[in-house]
Amino acid sequence: MSRHHRDRSWVPDPEPLPEGIGVIDDHTHMASVVPFAQEMDRQARERGQDPVPVRTVDQQLERARAVGVVGAIDVGCELPHLQTAVDLALAHPGVVHAALAIHPNEAVLHGHRGVPGPDGLPLKYQPWHEASFEQALEEVARLARAYPDQVVAIGETGMDLYRTGQGAEEIQRQAFRDHIALAKELGLPMQIHDRDAHRQVIETLLEDGAPECTIFHSYSGNAQMAQVAAEHGWYLSFSGTVSYKGNEGIRQALSVVGMDHIMVETDAPYLSPMPYRGRINSPYMIPYTLRAMADALGCPLAQVAKATAATTRRVYGL
Repeated sequence: MSRHHRDRSWVPDPEPLPEGIGVIDDHTHMASVVPFAQEMDRQARERGQDPVPVRTVDQQLERARAVGVVGAIDVGCELPHLQTAVDLALAHPGVVHAALAIHPNEAVLHGHRGVPGPDGLPLKYQPWHEASFEQALEEVARLARAYPDQVVAIGETGMDLYRTGQGAEEIQRQAFRDHIALAKELGLPMQIHDRDAHRQVIETLLEDGAPECTIFHSYSGNAQMAQVAAEHGWYLSFSGTVSYKGNEGIRQALSVVGMDHIMVETDAPYLSPMPYRGRINSPYMIPYTLRAMADALGCPLAQVAKATAATTRRVYGL
C-alpha cells in the first residue's frame, strides 16, 4: 500500500482476553500516543481520508481495560517526559506505574556530544539538552526516590548503535553503566533498550553486574542471545515485532527463556503487531501480540496471558 493510501485509522478492538487474568503492558509511552494520533489525523485529512480520533490517556486505558489489559508501565525516557510518566502514575493509582531513565540516544545529546549514526538522521538538539547527562540522570534519581510507589523501574536505558555513531559509543556505554548503578542502588528492575548493540549490552551487563531483575524491552535478539539471558535469569519483553515476517529468531527466543521469564508490551505508539504494522499502537492492542506469542509457542492464548501477567506483577512488585 502506498504512503498516500495507507490506513491511518485506529486498529479494530481485539477479542477480549479471558476474564480474571489482568494482563499488564510492560512498556508503553501513552502520552506520546496523543501527538502520534494527531499526526495521523493530519495526514489522513490531507489525503482526503476519514479523520482519525485523538484518544486521551484516559480513553486509551478504558479501551485497554475493556479487552483485559488492566495496567501499564509508562516509560519516561527524555528529561521533559520524566515528570509526565510520574504524573500519569499519580493520576491512575494501581493501574499505571512509571519507569524512568535517560534514553541511550538522549544520553549522548545532553551536553551536545552526539555523533550521527548509521540511520543517517541529522543530530537534533533540543533546549533540554543544554543540561549535562549527569544533571538529567540526577533528575531520574530524584523522582525515583520521591515517588517510590509510582516509579517501579529504571528504564529504558542501554545502547543504540543504529542512531548513535561509533564516536559516541563509549559515552553511551558509560551512561548505561550509570543507570545500572542507579538501578542497583535503588533496588529497582531495569528495562533495557538494545538496538544493534547486542554484544556491547551483554558485555556491559556482565562486567558491571546486572540488576537482580533485568528486562530486555522489545526483545530484538535471537535464540542464542536468549540462551545467555536464560543463563543469567534475565527477562525478555516482547512487542509487536514478534509477529513480523523475518523475525523467526525473536519467536524462537520465547521458548528458550521459558514462560516464567517473558512479558508483553506495546512500546506504543510504535511497533503495532501484524497485520497492523505502521498504525497507531496503544495498550488495548496487547491481545494481538499475545496471540502471536501463543502461536509461536504452540500454547493456548490464556496460558501465555496468565504467564506474562504473573511475571510482570512479580518483577515490579505490583
